[in-house]
Amino acid sequence: MIKLYWSPRSRSFSAIWLLEESGLPYERVLTDISTGAQKAPEYLAINPMGKVPALQDGEAALGEAAAICAYIADRYPETNLAPDVTDPLRARYLQWLFFSPSCIEPAIIQIYTKLEVPPSTAAWGSATQTFDVLDAALQKGPWILGERFSAADITIGAGLNFAVRVFKIVPSRPSFDAYLDRIVSRPAFQRAEKIAAG
Repeated sequence: MIKLYWSPRSRSFSAIWLLEESGLPYERVLTDISTGAQKAPEYLAINPMGKVPALQDGEAALGEAAAICAYIADRYPETNLAPDVTDPLRARYLQWLFFSPSCIEPAIIQIYTKLEVPPSTAAWGSATQTFDVLDAALQKGPWILGERFSAADITIGAGLNFAVRVFKIVPSRPSFDAYLDRIVSRPAFQRAEKIAAG
């Protein structure tokens, strides 16, 4: 049985949404970060960073939401959440799968903290560049890979939803609004929202 270690109102959302989209049976293990449960030795054995989410699947254990999305999509190809490794679309899928933690999240922090980082030294370039690139990609739609919904939409959709609609840190754009409307209408997203709210 897949076990997802999670906490309400946290980055666990992406992993919950992914598992809800997958249709796979899984057990949610509440990890109360308000009490420091994520710092317990038995939890650190699963995720040494002491963060949520984390996942156990038999002998496999890992942390980081995007890594969990990648793992489930690859380990369980019947979920159809990732292009096959022989599919040329796989390259773009991997790029977008990790765009949220690599670019969107740092860009949000840059905007929120008003941090000045030269674009030549910031791994994400700049907040403006990040959201311009995403805007251009989403204009092609309906999903980040075109007609195919994938785990990349989960990482992108969750990150963009938090940036634009939940925390209102990033101004919306027509492509963002249209994409997020499609994202939030997905039944698995709606189930994940209810679960993640606690």
